[in-house]
Amino acid sequence: QVHVVESGGGSVQTGDSLRLSCVASGRTFSSYTMAWFRQVPGKEREFVARISWSGGTTVYANSVKGRFTISRDNAKSSMYLQMNSLKPEDTAVYYCAQDMRPHDLGLKGEWGYYWGQGTQVTVSS
Repeated sequence: QVHVVESGGGSVQTGDSLRLSCVASGRTFSSYTMAWFRQVPGKEREFVARISWSGGTTVYANSVKGRFTISRDNAKSSMYLQMNSLKPEDTAVYYCAQDMRPHDLGLKGEWGYYWGQGTQVTVSS
């Protein structure tokens, strides 16, 4: 059974940094694309960033490009999201996701991932 658990959320000020972590278990971690999404109440979940199974390819949403960095450590079955220069519009619940299919970097709808429970990030101005 796949388990995905995020941690590291919190409340910060505009311009601050925060690092989110995610641990996934139940399958061979190094075979699967990992991704971060975020959701604000009343809005659809939106893609933030994803990283290929080897870590060699990363993709970012335009809204976070240049400020956020996604990375992974396959030896620790872990993925990270370093968030710098945070803005109030980054406030959301952040979700870690593991692709259901191995060696597939394509972006999918919610049905295509195993999800964590989410961690709240609040950025105050």
